[in-house]
Amino acid sequence: MDWTHYRFRSLWPLPAPPAAVFGALERPEDYPRWWPQVREVTRLDDVTGVITIRSLLPYAMTFTAREVRRDAGAGVLEVALSGDIEGWARWTVTAAGSGTLARYDQVVHVNKPPLRRFAVPGRPVFRANHRLMMRAGRRGLAAYLQAV
Repeated sequence: MDWTHYRFRSLWPLPAPPAAVFGALERPEDYPRWWPQVREVTRLDDVTGVITIRSLLPYAMTFTAREVRRDAGAGVLEVALSGDIEGWARWTVTAAGSGTLARYDQVVHVNKPPLRRFAVPGRPVFRANHRLMMRAGRRGLAAYLQAV
């Protein structure tokens, strides 16, 4: 088993229409406004940016995200990731009752040296850290969508 390989899935039920959710998710430069753990997003061009995140644990991760798919009709946003993490992430936005379900899938390898060194003993903590970050993101996006 490769202890530096992670596969995540998060489901965010949101009380807003799919178009509003998709619109917020397709603007990563606004993520720091509503997602506390997304510390900085710097656009490099129309499809690429550098993102720095930090959750509960005392380390930041910086990576480049390059858009590989943006399909509003299908509700899909997908990026390739490189830097402290390498892999891909995808949002899939669908109608769910009177609101939206935003599904986040991510498959990555961790490149950041301290996280690689503690890959085996730290794995449960790193996964819990990710869950906390995603929970805060869902709450932040729900509040953001209600305010706009």
